Amino acid sequence: MHDFEAVIGLEIHVELSTASKIFCSCPTTFGAEVNTQCCPVCLGLPGTLPALNRKALEYTVKAGLALNCQIARHTWFDRKNYFYPDLPKAYQVSQQDAPLCVNGYLEIPVGDSGTKKVGINRVHLEEEVGKSLHAGETIIDAVYSLLDYNRAGIPLIEIVTQPDIRSAEEAQTFLESLRNILRYIEISDCKMQEGSLRCDANISLRPKGSTAFGTKTEIKNLNSFRAVRRALEYEIKRQAGLLRDGLPVEPETRHWDEQKGVTVAMRSKEQTSFYRLFADPDLVPIDLSAEWIQQMERELPELPGARRERFIDEYGLPEYDARVLTAAKEMADFFEEVVKGYNDPKTVSNWIMTEILRYVKEQGEEAEGIPLPPASLVELLQLIEGGIINRNQAKEIVLPEMVASGKAPRQIVKEKGLEQISDTSQLEGVVASVLEANPDVVQDYLGGKEKVMGFLVGQVLKETKGKANPRLVNEMIREKLKQ
Repeated sequence: MHDFEAVIGLEIHVELSTASKIFCSCPTTFGAEVNTQCCPVCLGLPGTLPALNRKALEYTVKAGLALNCQIARHTWFDRKNYFYPDLPKAYQVSQQDAPLCVNGYLEIPVGDSGTKKVGINRVHLEEEVGKSLHAGETIIDAVYSLLDYNRAGIPLIEIVTQPDIRSAEEAQTFLESLRNILRYIEISDCKMQEGSLRCDANISLRPKGSTAFGTKTEIKNLNSFRAVRRALEYEIKRQAGLLRDGLPVEPETRHWDEQKGVTVAMRSKEQTSFYRLFADPDLVPIDLSAEWIQQMERELPELPGARRERFIDEYGLPEYDARVLTAAKEMADFFEEVVKGYNDPKTVSNWIMTEILRYVKEQGEEAEGIPLPPASLVELLQLIEGGIINRNQAKEIVLPEMVASGKAPRQIVKEKGLEQISDTSQLEGVVASVLEANPDVVQDYLGGKEKVMGFLVGQVLKETKGKANPRLVNEMIREKLKQ
């Protein structure tokens, strides 16, 4: 890759979280029995007429505004004609000539503290197609396929980037940042494992320093951040090998084989003319007033970038902490709720980033949220500050039990008998016996070796089965050795 530069553009399909489909009243509940959420409209039966879901329109405009797009005042729907079994009408209602949102951008983090703007070519609204269930390990080797039309007609937005991405890592970062924004504005759950967020990647290579575009391939239906990154890394290596050998890169659509870790050719690329696009005669054009668009903008919540800056200014957090905490709305909300009850933002931030995030990451890319309520972390931090338990007990015993059982910290501490000993009268005898049993260590400390204090404190904790207050023990030992 040292002599080539990757040019990557993404096409992201996002199912909108509306209660009903885009042109009919069928529900959009995920996981329903196959072919039970269908009607003559979404099955494309003769004589039916579509009626646009207003909420889907609102969600699309909000997505465009959150991505810094210009919103079209006048727009319409087109029919994209092609035959495929999951498309019962033999055409998809989409927007080719007049997308709702154009010319936006998303700023993503790059490096340790830098950022990069990735252009958004368009965000348009369309209908989802049905779901093909393939009898085989992959679509390539399927013996036969079955069709479930529950998904057909769910409102979908397609977000098309400019070819501004230059690496597989940047592509993954862009997708993570985009998912965070879409979840912030609450228009989609973005669950990749359920198909509500899917990505196609267009990639070509060109000699470094060149401005011309190479021949691109498209990798279809990447359904995890890991898959996006691995597929692009493989395709970069594959294309670079062809170009170095003087061989052409074929313009084709390729499938990512997760198990084998390779992309596989599926078909040659279609041209736009293949779809015989024309304005849908059953759907009236859409005219949006400036006032209505402004209303949609006012309804947007505080977005990740603005919230990050506020966390730095209001809570005095380092830029890194603020970026991590505001990446997901649930995490930012959790932090602010905890700070309301325990007013030490940096301590709260440290606990969330080192301990709570560990449990979130264990859930994988599709983490459902924070594994405990804010009040429970507040109570745990208060127990530490009050000397009831020490930090190690909180981290190693209490917090795991909180996550596993949902019990309150005080209940766990009581049930497990973890209360720290903070009464000096109970500790005096233990401290005295530890000092008496370790005369060489005492002499080392008196000789200036401060580090041995940790050993002496540890011995007291060992004798008290971890219940002694370490801070108090440290103070008591120092006082004893002054005498």
